[in-house]
This record gives sequence, C-alpha cells and structure tokens, in this order.
Amino acid sequence: MKTLARSFCVCFAALALGCGGSSAFQVSSAGGSGVAVTGTPGPTPFIGFLHLTGQTLAALDSVLWTVQPKAGSASKPVSARYAYAALQRRGWVSETSVTVPVFGLYAGAENQVSVELQATDGSRQDLAVRITTDPYEDPEGVYDHPTILQPRPAGSALGFDFLALKPMRASVVVVDTDGQVRWVGTSTPSAATIFTGNGFVVGSPTSTQVARLELDGEVTGAQVADGSLVQFTHNIDPGKVGVLAEFDAQGEVDATVAETDAAGTLLAGWKLGDLLAAYMAEAGDDPSLFVRPGTDWFHLNAATYDPRDDSLIVSSRENFVMKIDYATGHLIWILGDPTKYWAQFPSLRARALTLVGGGLYPIGQHATSITSDGLLMLFNDGTPSVNQPRGAPAGQALSTSAVSAYEIDPVAMTAREVWRFEHQPALSSAYCSSAYEAGQSLLVNYAQADNGSTVRVLGLDGSRQVVFDLAYRNTAACDTSWNAAPVPFDQLRFDE
Repeated sequence: MKTLARSFCVCFAALALGCGGSSAFQVSSAGGSGVAVTGTPGPTPFIGFLHLTGQTLAALDSVLWTVQPKAGSASKPVSARYAYAALQRRGWVSETSVTVPVFGLYAGAENQVSVELQATDGSRQDLAVRITTDPYEDPEGVYDHPTILQPRPAGSALGFDFLALKPMRASVVVVDTDGQVRWVGTSTPSAATIFTGNGFVVGSPTSTQVARLELDGEVTGAQVADGSLVQFTHNIDPGKVGVLAEFDAQGEVDATVAETDAAGTLLAGWKLGDLLAAYMAEAGDDPSLFVRPGTDWFHLNAATYDPRDDSLIVSSRENFVMKIDYATGHLIWILGDPTKYWAQFPSLRARALTLVGGGLYPIGQHATSITSDGLLMLFNDGTPSVNQPRGAPAGQALSTSAVSAYEIDPVAMTAREVWRFEHQPALSSAYCSSAYEAGQSLLVNYAQADNGSTVRVLGLDGSRQVVFDLAYRNTAACDTSWNAAPVPFDQLRFDE
C-alpha cells in the first residue's frame, strides 16, 4: 500500500482542561518602567500566563523569557522567544496589552522569571517576574517521586537538559535532568508521541484520533480519515517530509507504517505484510507460512527515514530490522538473529546482512535511529520471539539489554557493531525501552528494569559514561515510560 488516504478529516476541537482557580498562583514584578504585569494560571501548575499592559508595547517585536533554575540544579533554564507575529496569531495582542504563556515552571515554588521585551527599534526592557505556583501531585504517585540514584553533577556536559517520558496510561511528562517534573500533558495517553513544531503530537492507542498538545496547554484534535486503519500502536518518528507512525490495520496487527505531513495529510503508507508476501512469492517461497494476518507476527515498533538512499528502516520486534525503498517498498536488507524462524526462508536469507567482527544481532529491539555519524542505533532488549508458529525457533536471548550501534555496508551486505553500551551492573528490559542521541550524548530508557518493577532513565555523555540515573516505580507492563526522548525546552523559538 503506497497511499493510505489523502487527508485528515480536520475536526479540531478544544480539548484542553480549563484554567479554573488556583489557591497559590501569584505574579509580581519589578523594573520595566511603563509596563504592568499580572497573571493567570494555566491548566497545570507548570504553565502560567503573563498579561503585560503599557503604551510601550505598541512597538513590541518579541518577548524572551527565562525560568531560572532552582538552587543546586544542574539543568539549563527553560527559555522561549515569542515573536510578535506568533503572539498575534494566537490572539494574544491588543494595542496596549500582550499575553505571554510561560511554561516549564517549577510546581509548588516561587519561580524567578526574567522577561526581555525587544522593540522594533532595537531597544529593550527587562522585567524581573516572580511566579508562585500550586504544588503538583501525580495521581499515580510516580513522576513526582523519582529515586535519584545518581544526581547530575553541576557543570557536567550533556547534549540535553529535558526529556519527555511517554507513559502508556497517562499523558506525556517532561522532566529535567535533575528529576524535576517541568510539564505534563492534558490529553490522551502518550505511547505514540513525537515532539515537533514546539509541541507534542500524540496518537491514540485506541483509535486513529490525533491530539496536538501545545506547550501553553491548548489541545486540538483530528481524525485520520482512512477506514483501513484501526489505531496507533507504538511510536511516532521523524519522516521524509512529516512524521512516521505505526498502526494496526483492518485484519493486520502491528504491521503498517504511514507518513503524515504537518497539516495532517497522510502522504504515504506501507503494509509490510503485503510487501514481504509479494517479495517472498516472487522469489519462490510460500509467504503464508511467514506472513500471518490477524496475529502479531511482525510487531512493528519503530520506523526511521534514511535520507542517504531514500529508504525506511523498520523494526520488527518478532523478527529483525529491515530496510525498504521509500517509493517502491522493495526489500533492501535484513539485519537480525539468523537462528530465528525468518531465516528458514531462502528469500529472506538472501537479503540478510552478515554480522562481521562478532557483536550482537538486534534481538527484540526497539527505537531505531540514525546517529549523527551515520550508524544505525537501537535499544537491544534481548528477548526472543514470542509469537512465532508452534515449534518454530524463537532465536537467541541476551543476558542483559544493550544499546547497539551498527555500520551497514549495503554493497558488501555486511553489518558491524561499532560500539555497544551495557550498564554495569547489568540492566535488562524485556520489552519497550529506547535510546536516542542528543549532540554527542545519549538518553537511555529501560522501561522494564528490575523484572519490570522499575523504569531507569540514564543520561550518557560523549564517552558513554553515566551522568545521571533516575528511577521510577513502574505500575504495570510498560506503563510508566515505554519510551523517552530528549526535548529542547532550553532553546525554543516561536517565530510565526
């Protein structure tokens, strides 16, 4: 399937929680002659709105605000710049007043916020604002009670300071590298999530509804207008033009990936069972023995666009990692454990990469991505297949989970594990989990550590040494944080 549908049925609606009252929210300011500041609370304690009034605002060009870190924090300040056009587009501007959202506030604290007003003539006014917020109490008692196994040292080098935890039962949660909650979503559970365009896009785990979560608390929604799709399943990843998402489809479990653009138009789609069945049949194999619609034979959990050859790399937890041509869906290569069931088919073996120099094959893997130096990186869970036909080989099992990075030679049809991170002492996560690059650093999320009872979130520096280590109670399965990704809360710009 190349084209799934032409567009979303756009039915954006106000889904955000109302601001309501707040017992503690207060705003006070000093400095900035001629500008008065008041405030109202947002839908969570991490969001507030500053209302600026004064004649000098008529020449406003932009507003830059910074939430200063707490004493002892090693994370950078949350900061954002709003161009006048961006504020105007949201209806937050009048002749003498401007409303500015501030997010990333500390809950239950007096926040020190610096506000810089830039005028069109290049002049500026500086305001010192104090915002007192209500406490935050996580209904699950999880995110506001981290166990800090290794605090991040002050001045330590990392390529990120904030990360989004993606729960299966709750909305997305942003924490800093000190373990402080700095933002929570107000909409659907956030398994299928991506941070894009200065906001979160979340696909529903029970339908094809999409929610767009703005950082100021506004939530809008849309519906994928394609009757063959049932629900989002795993992650949302960057695509060729827009974003890549995994779906259950009618009669097919966890084996469909599609790309949508920023406006919600569905650009392209690939039913991986159909593509593999066509390839195997043409090569003389019986695809019905491998492609088994209605069962979780593939278990697609990640998709990565590779611009170097206009292709997709997709992760099948049950089988392998494979690369297909973006335009045609043609199978290019397979990287996976050759002791699994898939390797019994000559057509699939013909596309298999040879792992040279020893190393680990991807086994039960998640979170494929391409690093800045062109390696294929993934979280190597190490769990054998669980949904193969009765009596079929499930493959190897790893004694510990790892992050593996591979160099692929598509001409020689080889792969080489260039480096591997294995925590000491050993950590394992049977399912879910992730590893993503930010600069020269890595964010690693063990979704099911300690036999599934704990989530471990680690920051690694450029030498892959642990800089911080946070632990959260896991309620069940992969509920607390099935996947985690860096988010740039320290350098946001809203230009239009």
